Amino acid sequence: MAFGIITSMLGMIPLLAIGVNYFRYENNDPESRVIEADVRRLRSHYDFIVVGGGSAGAVIANRLSEVKNWSVLLLEAGGDETAISDIPALAGYLQLTDLDWKYKTTPSVNRSYCLGMKGDRCFWPRGKVLGGSSVLNAMVYVRGNKHDYNHWESLGNDGWGYDNVLKYFLKSEDVRNPYLAKTPYHETGGYLTVQESPWRTPLSVAFIQAGQEMGYEERDINGEKQTGFMLTQSTVRRGSRCSTAKAFLRPVRRRTNLDIVMYAQVTKILINKNRKTYGVEFVRKNRKQVVYVNNEVILSAGALNSPQLLMLSGIGPSDHLQEFRIPVVADLPVGNNLQDHVGLGGLTFVVNEPVTVTRQRFATMAVAMEYLVRDRGPMTFTGVEGVAFVNSKYQDPAIDWPDIQFHFAPSSINSDGGDQIRKILNLRDGLFNTVYKPLLQAETWTILPLLLRPKSTGWVRLQNSNPFVQPKLIPNYFAYEEDLDVLVEGIKIAVNVSNTVAFQKFGSRPHNIPLPGCRHLKFMSDEYWKCCVKQFTFTIYHPTGTCKMGPPSDITAVVDPRLKVYEIKGLRVADASIMPTIVNGNPNAPVIMIGEKASDMIKEDWGIKRRQGGNVRYKF
Repeated sequence: MAFGIITSMLGMIPLLAIGVNYFRYENNDPESRVIEADVRRLRSHYDFIVVGGGSAGAVIANRLSEVKNWSVLLLEAGGDETAISDIPALAGYLQLTDLDWKYKTTPSVNRSYCLGMKGDRCFWPRGKVLGGSSVLNAMVYVRGNKHDYNHWESLGNDGWGYDNVLKYFLKSEDVRNPYLAKTPYHETGGYLTVQESPWRTPLSVAFIQAGQEMGYEERDINGEKQTGFMLTQSTVRRGSRCSTAKAFLRPVRRRTNLDIVMYAQVTKILINKNRKTYGVEFVRKNRKQVVYVNNEVILSAGALNSPQLLMLSGIGPSDHLQEFRIPVVADLPVGNNLQDHVGLGGLTFVVNEPVTVTRQRFATMAVAMEYLVRDRGPMTFTGVEGVAFVNSKYQDPAIDWPDIQFHFAPSSINSDGGDQIRKILNLRDGLFNTVYKPLLQAETWTILPLLLRPKSTGWVRLQNSNPFVQPKLIPNYFAYEEDLDVLVEGIKIAVNVSNTVAFQKFGSRPHNIPLPGCRHLKFMSDEYWKCCVKQFTFTIYHPTGTCKMGPPSDITAVVDPRLKVYEIKGLRVADASIMPTIVNGNPNAPVIMIGEKASDMIKEDWGIKRRQGGNVRYKF
């Protein structure tokens, strides 16, 4: 979700600009802050308790509170968004702050990933804030591939095929591109604004032209087909980030049946001897509180925190729970099936023309004022100017289910002068100084090639029984050699983008200083690229699958197709953790879809009929 490598506007905005934006944010924002409930006056019982106010939780809290006689409590471990988080170009500044859980991967036992990072650990930023990781991410709006959802349905998850889920993408959406709005794959009037960035560099056009030279079409990748190149569709509104908190919570902040409590970390789900959920325990300002539930607890804490909380509550692998003397309530494979999109970071190309995003060029008051006055200019830059879905030689091109995704950025590791990007990537000093420091005055761009459907899966496990200790994150990248093989083909296709006429007009060529840990191998050979991936392992922060959805016959499943936790009454999970397999693309939009679909299923299960008709139109 957050995308540090291409957030090259870091450190480029004068402090005055941030100050003025803060004033505007606090006083003039038409979607003003949510109204937080007084924790001293909370109800003792709520009909529904939603744990986590992120990309799914914010949606669910909104939709359930549409039923006026239902009381809904939303508990969020973090605080509210800030003036800085509202500015797209400053996304990377949010990592390693109080808005971030600051997670790190566990070092690889067989030294197969993150070797170029300090301590052999990759950072995994996760949003600890109202809006969750939709506040930290690069705002890329990608729905995934129709075959993803049809595959879910083929596994026994009835109702999760593409034709079923498309309506939930449309339900949320308010697309601002008139051309897209006229197609059957987009909708207007929803809570979530989707549009292209109002500012981009000349290289964005070159990226599209390069794809066409290589035989790919420019297309709406959220439309009928996914394979192709596209200018990025983003969750932005009037040049600012449109998080799920801004989209789904602020407009309904005055609902009297919805209470929102921030800085409230849930530490345990309360389950009685009959395996019925009856409440949650949470801590706020070092004070433990208990609140009870009449109907259901909906766990939307994300693919890392949801399994952690389930295990702390006694739901998980029995041998693992017994290791920490946690009483076993249900022996379920919680924390397994961890999947992520992984690729090569720092793949850098140099051009001769002043057409990239650099600190020197855009650290000006004129740039700041253009944003503050007109909501336009480089500060609206989301980092990702283009996305593409391409086929490696291992993927049948006759099937529209590409196995490689590109994120294109007119910047690279060096573009912020060595300030923030290297920090949020946890890069070793030797790697940065050797490879990227010589480029501090250069014009550079990058493609991040990502493996879309990895065979390798990992685990989330507890460190101990303390809920305030981070879980152990074991991504297990590249356990299957096939994952490396596919990714190397993606890297070679990315290099071919630079070789097109469209990029040769700018004198584009690969940066030719090898990574220190791979200099013993022939530069740009397959073995060199495999070595590079293990050194500069780059996750785009898409952990999924740790509370897998599946039918009763699936012994690897944690929740059923209606997202109810097996063997437990009154408990559902609705977030990225329920994905049986990771989707083809950035999962933020799919998680919002999961929130929409979960809300309808909850309403149906509690006797509320779905209203017919299109979106209610909201004025933002």
